[in-house]
Amino acid sequence: MTTYVISVPGTFIADIGTETRARLAGTLGPSDPHGTRMGNAQGLDVLSVNEDNTFTLRLTVEADTGRHAEEEARRVADAALRDAGLDERSAALGPAVITGIDSEVR
Repeated sequence: MTTYVISVPGTFIADIGTETRARLAGTLGPSDPHGTRMGNAQGLDVLSVNEDNTFTLRLTVEADTGRHAEEEARRVADAALRDAGLDERSAALGPAVITGIDSEVR
């Protein structure tokens, strides 16, 4: 298994409050990229929101392949949005992409 840092972009269709943002970030806590060398070194936050309501979720997932990592990140992102009270009508997600790989060759 390899640890991947995956970015999932999206757009909040309507403004969401700070409470919803905090709930979303809290739900994503176990996937926070700060637990990886890359995420820690680059200061990657699990949730970044821009002024135009676009956002990026940066997630750490374990997977055998890049494709599986992207699929798992998308599943985690969808579940976290639902847990925060959001759905595809209030927060549209784009394609998941690999931001980095955190593995050591031994």
